Amino acid sequence: MAKGKSAEPSFEEALRRLETIVSELERGEQPLEKALALFEEGVGLSRVLTGKLEEAQARIDRLVAAGDGGTELAPFEGEPGEK
Repeated sequence: MAKGKSAEPSFEEALRRLETIVSELERGEQPLEKALALFEEGVGLSRVLTGKLEEAQARIDRLVAAGDGGTELAPFEGEPGEK
Protein backbone atom coordinates (compact mmCIF):
# COMPACT_ATOMS: atom_id res chain seq x y z
CA MET A 1 0.00 0.00 0.00
CA ALA A 2 1.26 3.48 -0.86
CA LYS A 3 2.16 6.02 1.79
CA GLY A 4 0.11 9.19 2.25
CA LYS A 5 1.86 10.94 -0.63
CA SER A 6 0.88 10.58 -4.24
CA ALA A 7 3.35 8.61 -6.31
CA GLU A 8 6.42 10.83 -6.42
CA PRO A 9 8.98 10.22 -9.17
CA SER A 10 12.43 8.97 -8.29
CA PHE A 11 15.23 11.51 -8.22
CA GLU A 12 16.50 10.30 -11.59
CA GLU A 13 13.04 10.39 -13.20
CA ALA A 14 12.38 13.90 -11.91
CA LEU A 15 15.77 15.11 -13.11
CA ARG A 16 15.26 13.64 -16.60
CA ARG A 17 11.82 15.26 -16.86
CA LEU A 18 13.18 18.61 -15.67
CA GLU A 19 15.97 18.43 -18.28
CA THR A 20 13.34 17.73 -20.97
CA ILE A 21 11.26 20.71 -19.83
CA VAL A 22 14.26 23.02 -19.83
CA SER A 23 15.18 21.88 -23.33
CA GLU A 24 11.62 22.48 -24.59
CA LEU A 25 11.48 25.94 -23.02
CA GLU A 26 14.91 26.89 -24.39
CA ARG A 27 13.73 26.12 -27.93
CA GLY A 28 11.03 28.74 -27.46
CA GLU A 29 8.59 27.00 -29.81
CA GLN A 30 5.76 26.49 -27.29
CA PRO A 31 2.70 28.75 -27.18
CA LEU A 32 2.50 30.88 -24.04
CA GLU A 33 -0.01 28.71 -22.18
CA LYS A 34 1.98 25.52 -22.85
CA ALA A 35 5.23 27.28 -21.83
CA LEU A 36 3.63 28.42 -18.56
CA ALA A 37 2.37 24.91 -17.83
CA LEU A 38 5.85 23.49 -18.49
CA PHE A 39 7.42 26.16 -16.29
CA GLU A 40 5.01 25.33 -13.44
CA GLU A 41 5.79 21.63 -13.79
CA GLY A 42 9.51 22.44 -13.77
CA VAL A 43 9.22 24.48 -10.58
CA GLY A 44 7.40 21.59 -8.91
CA LEU A 45 10.07 19.14 -10.02
CA SER A 46 12.77 21.48 -8.79
CA ARG A 47 11.14 21.49 -5.36
CA VAL A 48 10.94 17.67 -5.37
CA LEU A 49 14.62 17.42 -6.33
CA THR A 50 15.68 19.95 -3.69
CA GLY A 51 13.73 18.05 -1.04
CA LYS A 52 15.33 14.74 -2.02
CA LEU A 53 18.81 16.29 -1.92
CA GLU A 54 18.12 17.81 1.51
CA GLU A 55 16.90 14.42 2.79
CA ALA A 56 20.05 12.75 1.46
CA GLN A 57 22.25 15.41 3.08
CA ALA A 58 20.48 14.92 6.42
CA ARG A 59 21.04 11.16 6.22
CA ILE A 60 24.74 11.68 5.44
CA ASP A 61 25.07 14.13 8.33
CA ARG A 62 23.54 11.58 10.74
CA LEU A 63 25.78 8.77 9.52
CA VAL A 64 29.08 10.59 9.97
CA ALA A 65 30.18 9.58 13.46
CA ALA A 66 33.03 11.05 15.49
CA GLY A 67 35.57 8.83 17.22
CA ASP A 68 34.17 9.63 20.71
CA GLY A 69 30.77 8.15 19.89
CA GLY A 70 29.20 11.52 19.13
CA THR A 71 28.33 12.79 15.72
CA GLU A 72 30.29 15.15 13.60
CA LEU A 73 29.19 16.98 10.48
CA ALA A 74 31.61 16.51 7.61
CA PRO A 75 31.33 17.79 4.05
CA PHE A 76 30.86 15.27 1.28
CA GLU A 77 34.14 15.09 -0.60
CA GLY A 78 32.75 13.82 -3.93
CA GLU A 79 34.82 12.11 -6.57
CA PRO A 80 38.63 12.36 -6.46
CA GLY A 81 39.78 15.39 -8.41
CA GLU A 82 36.47 17.30 -8.05
CA LYS A 83 36.60 20.74 -6.53
